[in-house]
This record gives sequence, C-alpha cells and structure tokens, in this order.
Amino acid sequence: MYRELAALLRREYLRWVRAPMWIVAGLMMPILYLALFGQAFDLGKLVPPNPQAQAGLSSALLGAPDYFSYFAVGMVGMVAVTSSLFAGTGVIFDKQLGILQRTISTPARRSVIFASSLIFRGFLVVLPIFIVLGLARLLAFIPGFTGLTVVENVGPAGVLEIVVGILAISMAFTSLFLAFGFLFTRVESYFGVVNLLNLPILFTSNALYPAGTSPLWLQHITAYNPISLAVNVMRENFFGASYYAYPAYVYLGGLLAWAAALILLALALGSRALKTK
Repeated sequence: MYRELAALLRREYLRWVRAPMWIVAGLMMPILYLALFGQAFDLGKLVPPNPQAQAGLSSALLGAPDYFSYFAVGMVGMVAVTSSLFAGTGVIFDKQLGILQRTISTPARRSVIFASSLIFRGFLVVLPIFIVLGLARLLAFIPGFTGLTVVENVGPAGVLEIVVGILAISMAFTSLFLAFGFLFTRVESYFGVVNLLNLPILFTSNALYPAGTSPLWLQHITAYNPISLAVNVMRENFFGASYYAYPAYVYLGGLLAWAAALILLALALGSRALKTK
C-alpha cells in the first residue's frame, strides 16, 4: 500500500514541477489580492476619526486593528476555496487521456488512487495559504504598505489551533472538489458545479467583509459557514477574544465537524465513481 501511494505521489509531483506556469499562476492570485485589493480598499478611511466611530469599526472588524488585517486572515478562506477549485481538473484530463483507466488497471487500490490525489492536491492548497499569511505579515514592515498586525501573543496552543484550522478547511474543500473530478467526465460540467458552490460558500462567510453589515437571516448562515469558522479561529488568536461569543477551540470543533462530513462525502462519491470505471 505504501509503495503504491509513494509511486502515485511521485507521479503527481513530477506533473506539478513540469508545469511551472501552474505554480506561478496559483501563487500570483492571492498575492495580487493582498498587494492590490487589500491595499486599495480600507474601510477605516470611511469612518470619521472619533473614538466612538473607531470603536464601532473595531467591533465590526471583530477586534482587528485595521481592515487589511481583517482581510488578510480572511484570505485564508478565500485561497482554500479558490485553490481547491482546480483539484479535480487533473483527474478529468487523466480520464480523457486514458491515464486514469490505466492507473485503475494496476494493482494499486482504488482508495490509494483517491488518497494520493487528495494528499498532494491538499498540499497545493495549504502551501499558498501559508505564503499569503507570511506575505501579509511581511508587508507590515515595508514602508508605504499596510500589513497584518497581530495584537495578541499567540502561544503554542494558538499556533496549533491555527495550523489545524488551515489543514481542516483545505482538506475539506480539496476532497469535495476532487470527488467531483472523479464523478464528471467534462471540464465544463465540473466547473459548472464547483462555481455554483464556490461563490455562495465564499460570499456567505465573513472572510472578506464584516458579517454585521448583512441581514439577520444571512448572519445566521454566516455563523455556521465553514470558512467563517476557520477564519474565526485565526482572528481570535491574532486579535483577541473580546468580540467572539465562544473560545477559538469551539469554532475549531465546528470546523472539524464540517471537514469530517465533507471528507466522508467525498470518499463516498469518489469510491462510487471509481467502482464504475
């Protein structure tokens, strides 16, 4: 089993490094969002410079010292969804070229075929997330730029919560979209479905803008959105717990429940698709 998994992971790696533009394009989008949109759009400049207005802004941003810091952490959720969108496209191309059929005909277990794609493509989603957080923090030390300002002392427990949250949100969406890749045979059908899910999930979260500006019914949806749960874990550790109803580990527990449900659903869909091949 381990030899099969290692061989399939090596194949995924070789395909990845032989397409450098795929690597560059995958990293450039979140970097451009941070360097352009994040710098150009600042809610703080729309608020009068008086203590009452600034306190209201701080409450809306859930304790974040400025909009960029709020936005930079929210980019984790955005990158997790948008990067995982492409998890299933390689599988569809493998089917169209007959590569998947040849892989299935080998002694490799079908569960290992799915797991190898999930592990490697999950890594490709996690990598830009840490790059985004690192770049956002670095911008705070560059004159003329606004960067991620961390106002809390993040201890070992906080670091663990953040890392687990990033892994959970990344693997949840990667597994789901990867399963769709095994289900569909045409790229058009695949992107039709994932885009139908992608935008509602992203825009009903609090990743990019404060949830308090939404209608009450939408705020209830936002509270249980997996992206909201993931960024709440990070924001509470970075900016403090004053504006949150629950400790970070409660949000992390909800996120892990979402991740487990989506991964189990993906495994069921992927197993069903592979059985029909």
